[in-house]
Amino acid sequence: MNDTANIGLLHETVHPEGWPQPKGYANAVKTDGGIIYTGGLVGWDREGRFPKGFVAQAHQTFRNIRDVLEAAGAGPEHLTRLTWYVTNVEDYLADPKGLGKAYRDVFGRCFPAMATVQVTRLVEPEAVVEIEATAVLPAQK
Repeated sequence: MNDTANIGLLHETVHPEGWPQPKGYANAVKTDGGIIYTGGLVGWDREGRFPKGFVAQAHQTFRNIRDVLEAAGAGPEHLTRLTWYVTNVEDYLADPKGLGKAYRDVFGRCFPAMATVQVTRLVEPEAVVEIEATAVLPAQK
């Protein structure tokens, strides 16, 4: 995490080691209360390459969410919400078994509240899915 750039803020930015430095946004923030909010994460790898197909991009997006959670000291068990933005809901619905397998491969059987919204397009032209996540760490005793 990088807290030196956030003096005076009520949160720390979260940045997984080895990821390119974002410009003008944060991959995620972690509040003093242990709530982690990710930005919209897409299915690109560390070099900015997208795999082909909805399930493949979703799978990489899940891995990216996991990496951000780990950088904040959390795991899939701390997920409370996922909001999916998809460019074609039919692609989302096309392979439920493949999508479920990809999800469980990364998150196991942790199922937070979820919403899925179809959008006209995403900022990254190659992206077909973008997901925001919220996670909550247990209170420190």
